[in-house]
Amino acid sequence: MKKIIIILFFASTGLIAQPDRFEKIRTLKTAYITQELSLTPSEAEKFWPVYNEYDSKRTKLRLSEGREVASKLRDVTEDLTDEEANILIDRWLQIESESLLLQQELISNLRKVLPPNKIIQLRKAENDFKRRLLKRYKGKDKKK
Repeated sequence: MKKIIIILFFASTGLIAQPDRFEKIRTLKTAYITQELSLTPSEAEKFWPVYNEYDSKRTKLRLSEGREVASKLRDVTEDLTDEEANILIDRWLQIESESLLLQQELISNLRKVLPPNKIIQLRKAENDFKRRLLKRYKGKDKKK
């Protein structure tokens, strides 16, 4: 699981540098989620503004805050003092807490526009999409 998160993080950071690829992935994700949730036009009209706001905040958190922690984790040496390690741990937990707050806000807002079953299906669709994206990315990696 840890490897998947790290790969997703680095893959997403690399994709940000390439806006066309990022937009293509975002478009594919939108289509995939719409199909998997069987969103009606009315539901989609209410759902996507809520979801896009969440996704934007999550991306901003991951890129601005997460990048800082990830680079420190990559450069960790045995010389790391306990004080430095504790600061890094606290920052990491703060980012995780902020991410959880964003998810709670998303769920709260989605409950106003979607039935609970579709909110659960959203989680599954997001995970399935990530798995497919990773599988595709790994497939391209092997061909090189």
